[in-house]
Amino acid sequence: MSRASSALPDRIVQRMDCSSGAAAVEFALLMPMLLLMLIGIFVFGIAISNYIVVTGSAQAAGLQLSISRGTTAPWTDTLNQVYASAAALTRTNLTVTLSVNGVACASDAACKILLSSNAGQAASATVTYSCSLLVLGRDYAPSCRLHSTATGRIQ
Repeated sequence: MSRASSALPDRIVQRMDCSSGAAAVEFALLMPMLLLMLIGIFVFGIAISNYIVVTGSAQAAGLQLSISRGTTAPWTDTLNQVYASAAALTRTNLTVTLSVNGVACASDAACKILLSSNAGQAASATVTYSCSLLVLGRDYAPSCRLHSTATGRIQ
């Protein structure tokens, strides 16, 4: 019985060699960099998704503005269209600029006058969104701004 118990440690010692913990050490060294890459991919994916939303909301705003010639509140309707199209984005980070035939309009009265006198001309909507590429406390693009413009003909 004493021979069997003494043979057991010999087998364990034979199986253990100098590389028994190498995989754990390699994993411990590489895991932080892999996690950083994964988080970076995730944050960049969110930025791409936000850009798609900004582009879609600019297209919706351009269409809304171009068909708003006979309405009483074209500027308000277009802003509401942007906010509805970009519901997933933070509203305070959105900037909307509207123009009719190259002239900016920033109120319902101004847009209504410009739209009624420029039938067939270009109506543009520009949507800008301040984004964040913050990964583990470091901002990789401090001046990140997603920007899209859509233009349509006034109906």
